[in-house]
Amino acid sequence: MDSARDRQLYVIKVDMKRSLLNKDVQKQCEFIVEYKEQKEKVQPNPHKFIISPDTLLNIKEKGSVPKFKIAGKLNATNCSISKPFTGQLMVEHSHTPIKSIELQLVRVETCGCAEGYAKDATEIQNIQVADGDVCRGIVIPIYMLFPRLFTCPTLTTNNFKVEFEINIVIIFQDDRLVTENFPIKLLRH
Repeated sequence: MDSARDRQLYVIKVDMKRSLLNKDVQKQCEFIVEYKEQKEKVQPNPHKFIISPDTLLNIKEKGSVPKFKIAGKLNATNCSISKPFTGQLMVEHSHTPIKSIELQLVRVETCGCAEGYAKDATEIQNIQVADGDVCRGIVIPIYMLFPRLFTCPTLTTNNFKVEFEINIVIIFQDDRLVTENFPIKLLRH
C-alpha cells in the first residue's frame, strides 16, 4: 500500500473448475481501496474571475471576438478529490447569443529529461452547465464530481508531473468558441 496516496488497486481472479462436460469459468475484477482519514485539511483558495474579450489571451484579432462579459467564482482551486468541484458564473452581457456553456476537466501529464519535455493534455470530463442563450444576470451553479478512475492527487517530481485544469468553454450561436483555463490542484483529503 502506498501511504503517500492512500489508494491501492487490487485484482481478484477466480478460476472455477467444472466437470468434464462443462467449460471452466474464469473471472477477473479490479477494485480500489482508499483511506479517507487525513489529518491535514485542504485550504480551498477560492478564485474570482471575469471572462471578456479584454481578458482573453492568445487571440490574433480581438475585434473578431463577440462582445460579452461573464463573471464568476470557483469555490476552490485546491480541491479535495473526494468532494465536488463547485462555483458559480453569471453572464452579465453578450451581444451574440450563447449556444452553450461547458465545464471541462483536463489532465495534463508532463514527462521530461535532459533532451526536453513532452506534455500531453487529455479531456477527462465535459459537463454542460448551460444550454441555449441564458438569461443575463442569473447565477448559474457549477457542480462537478471528480471521476475516480481518471483522477489522482496532483503529482510533481523532477521528471514527471500529473496536473489538472478546469476549462470554462463558451460556445456562441455562430459556433465561435471561447475557452478560459484555470489550473487546479487535487489533493486526497
